[in-house]
Amino acid sequence: MEQTNYGPGILAFLVIAAIGLALFFLIKSMNRQIAKIQTPDDRHENGTRTNGGDK
Repeated sequence: MEQTNYGPGILAFLVIAAIGLALFFLIKSMNRQIAKIQTPDDRHENGTRTNGGDK
């Protein structure tokens, strides 16, 4: 019987698919983490600067 030899085509496809899947989940996780970040508000309610700006 003749042996079927799978070349680098199927192996390369599986590696690229695994990298793509990992990238998808990493980006999804990164977006969740970035959404949790609270940026400081530059505006002050009384209009004064407390960081040494103009008085």
